[in-house]
Amino acid sequence: MNTHPVNRIVSYTGQALGYTAFCAVVAYFSVAPPYRHLPPDGALVKLSLQHAGQRKEACHERTPEELAKLAPNMRAASVCPRERVPVAVEIELDGRMLVRESVPPSGFAKDGSATLYRRVGVPAGEHRVVARLGDAPAPGFGYVKETTVTLKPGAILLLDFDANAGGWVFRS
Repeated sequence: MNTHPVNRIVSYTGQALGYTAFCAVVAYFSVAPPYRHLPPDGALVKLSLQHAGQRKEACHERTPEELAKLAPNMRAASVCPRERVPVAVEIELDGRMLVRESVPPSGFAKDGSATLYRRVGVPAGEHRVVARLGDAPAPGFGYVKETTVTLKPGAILLLDFDANAGGWVFRS
């Protein structure tokens, strides 16, 4: 079926107008409204960690009587429960608590890592930062780091936890 030349011209003109309108909308929203990541005199503190707490219960050895009651394929001499304790995290800035969380372990058996991510806007300037992490069954914090940081406007302070590196890692 042949299309009439006038229909083709109208079709192409309509497509051109549609594409032009679409490009104009995209061009407008690429520059307006203005987006501000942070206030002009502000900075950002990001907390990002993934850490597995210690086991909730210690491993124990089965007695010969306990082993005898089990099927032959289930006779492991040592029993280690999989469940881990929640990880307690506190971040303090100039004496003001920014984050206070108890993060449960992941997984169906509660044997995975606890994961936490927080973003907090703070004023630029010099700040005293205290980071605490508790990952043991006993109460308290096994990892504590205190430092003074100077954050310029627009700066980002990243608080991370790496047990292999000795605990808290601050990057700016």
